[in-house]
This record gives sequence, structure tokens and C-alpha cells, in this order.
Amino acid sequence: MTTAHPANIDIEAALAEAQEQYRARNPKSLAQYEAACAALPGGNTRSAIYAEPFPLTMVKGEGAHLWDADGHEYADFLSEFTAGLFGHSHPVIRKAIDAALDGGINFGAHGMAEAKFAAAICDRFPSVELVRFTNSGTEANLMAVSAAIGITKKKKILVFHGGYHGGVFYFRGKGSPINAPFDYLIGTYNDIEGTRALVAPHRHDLAAILVEPMLGGSGCIPAEPTFLAELRALSRDCGAILIFDEVMTSRLAPGGLQQHWAIYPDMTTLGKYVGGGMSFGAFGGRADLMEWFDPRNKNGFQHAGTFNNIVLTMNAGLAGLTEIYTPEAARRLNEWGEKLRERLNAAVRKKGLAMQFTGLGSMIGVHMRGGTIANAADAAQGHAGLLELFYFDLTARGIWFAKRGMMSLSIALDDNDADQLVGAVEDFAETRAPLFEVMQ
Repeated sequence: MTTAHPANIDIEAALAEAQEQYRARNPKSLAQYEAACAALPGGNTRSAIYAEPFPLTMVKGEGAHLWDADGHEYADFLSEFTAGLFGHSHPVIRKAIDAALDGGINFGAHGMAEAKFAAAICDRFPSVELVRFTNSGTEANLMAVSAAIGITKKKKILVFHGGYHGGVFYFRGKGSPINAPFDYLIGTYNDIEGTRALVAPHRHDLAAILVEPMLGGSGCIPAEPTFLAELRALSRDCGAILIFDEVMTSRLAPGGLQQHWAIYPDMTTLGKYVGGGMSFGAFGGRADLMEWFDPRNKNGFQHAGTFNNIVLTMNAGLAGLTEIYTPEAARRLNEWGEKLRERLNAAVRKKGLAMQFTGLGSMIGVHMRGGTIANAADAAQGHAGLLELFYFDLTARGIWFAKRGMMSLSIALDDNDADQLVGAVEDFAETRAPLFEVMQ
């Protein structure tokens, strides 16, 4: 797929042209979207995948590649927002799912795989002594925060601007009126002095600190290790429970970023790829905290969920964590990701563009600005029009990623895919350089 660009036009005109080409190139996706609007509000049941003027409809995935309704092929650099770490239809995952299907799906009882899967998670992630399963990262965070309130008998929950902890824990932009109705304190990411000042009047009522070790949805912005270490100290000072949301970041080292930085929370939430590509979430942590969920404890907490231990997820997750994404595989993928990010940054530095690629390991954020990006407010200073144009230009070149500028890598990607991405970025940098000059 190729597209032509006038050399010197303004950003608004360039966007209008790119959208016109997008419409012309994707008539079947447009028709599918219009049909979907009859039964779904805005044709959508998942906000993050909607894109103006209409989203593309994918009809096939194989390995590291996707095909849309109009027959265009893409190298998949989104990897289902980190959940698709194994690529599409990995044979080991497929074998595990087939075995589960052969044995029956819904038992309404304990199964053979869940204890093995739980043990693998406890072995893998340092802070997790005991674990419970849910159906999503959203549920995992909901249970962890609710447990912190129930255990500490306190009410305040410290979160951070730009944080995303699931469908009812949305702190990007103006937040969300349908967030879970907890009593939040909202701090600035990577600002420990400001955070301490925010917490000080409420330190005796702080139940939990909920933080991503790297902001995922807000642009792959890593936490400074000292920030996380100070949050660890602050939680102890206040008698609060420190929760690391590693739903996305657990892929960035064999034992997650907690292992990478050797900073260990009281509780950890997991999701995404850990379930082998199936619907999955988990929360775990210190045994004394998790034992509140022991059904033998008559004064403990209830935690139900029809599909918490569904055999498809238990089998797929166990196979993925123990047979495919081994510690060595995790190190290999993230080292590859670091090299790819440097190649991408070198491509835009060569043209002197106010553009950069952030993140760690196998997660990458795209920003249309220079300088330091330490929090969501810094990221918001990037030029939205150029980022949108980047999306249209790269999808036209067969690169699939999130329109907001998020990429994550799968083990199915190879050096040819990386070369395709770097080439597309180099072409964007060369062709759109005049627009960066207009912006300045």
C-alpha cells in the first residue's frame, strides 16, 4: 500500500487528504461499520479500538500479521494492546485450547489446570505468594482495591493522572464519570514531592496506592525507579497497601517491572497476555492479605465469578507462561524491543523532528514532541494532528498500531517486520518533515 503526499501543505490539509485516501481504500470496513451502528452504539463495544472517521475491520490474523475486510495486510505492532504477545494462533496455545475443548469447557467445579497455573504465576512474580483469578484486568484491580479498603478499614485510594486500570479506573484526560466510586486522590506521575504533599492531610485514611510501573495507555511513560521506591516507603509510612498494576508491564521482564527494579508491592494485578490470549485477570500478593479470600475463613471476603477458572483460560495461560514466554523468551523479546526503539528514535533524530518513541522493552509509545516526557501532562503537549497523520500514513504502509500512538511487540514479529516499521517511519519523517517546520 502506498500513498502520495504534497510536499508543503499545512497539517489540517494533510489530514483531510489522508482521511480521504483512507475512506477510498477501505470501503468494506466502512460498510461493516455502518451496519454495526444498527445494533451497537456508534458501532462499538470497546472504546479503545474506535477510530475516526471509522475503524478498520479485521477478518484474519496469522502469526504477526493481520488482514482487513478490504484485503490489506498489516504487520501487527499493536498485539492486542499487549495481550497478543504470542501472535495469532500460536500452535502451543492452540493445542492447549483444543485439549481443553476436548475435555469440556464449563465444569462449575475445580479443574486440573488452575492450581498449576496459579503456582506458575506465584513462581514467576516475586510479590505474589497467593493468587486469585478474574476475567479481566479491570476486575483484578477492582478486587485488589476493594480488598485494601476491607483490610485496612480506610477509604482513600491514591492513583495518578494518566493512569488506566481498566474500564472503571480511567484517569486519562478528564477521567470518567462512570469510574468505580472510590474516594480517589489523584497525584502527578513521577512527582514524589507533590505526591507526598497530596497525601499528607489524608495519610491516616489512605487504604491503597494503585500505580502502573509504566503508564501504558498514556504513552508508555516509565516510572523513575526512585519514584516507585518512594511510593513503597510512603505506603509503609501510611499503613497503606501498595498495588502494582502490572496488567501490561508484567511482560517487560521475566518477573515484571517489580523484578526489574527490585521494588516489590504488597499486591500485584495481572491480565492481558498472562491468560494466553483468553479473557483473563488476576490479583495476588502477600499471603496474609490474600488469605482474606480463603473460603475456609468464615470471616473472610467473598469472591465469586462464573468464568474465573474457565478451563480454556487456565490451559492457555499455563501453556503460554511455562512453555512459550519463558524467562529467557521474555529477556529476548524485550532486548529486541530496546533495539527497535533506538532504531525508530534514530530515524526521527536524523531529520531533527520533534518526535520520539518512549517505553521499555516490548512496549512503545509515539509522541509528537521533543524533550522529557515524565507524566501524562508532558505527553499531552504532543501535536495531536501530527500523531493522527502518523496513524493514517503508517496504516497505509501496512503497519497496525493504536491510533493514540501505542505499539506492543509479539514474539511472532521478526526482523523483516521491524525493517518494515522502521522504513515506514523513515518515509514519514522524510515526507512530513515540512509539517514539523510549520508546527515550530
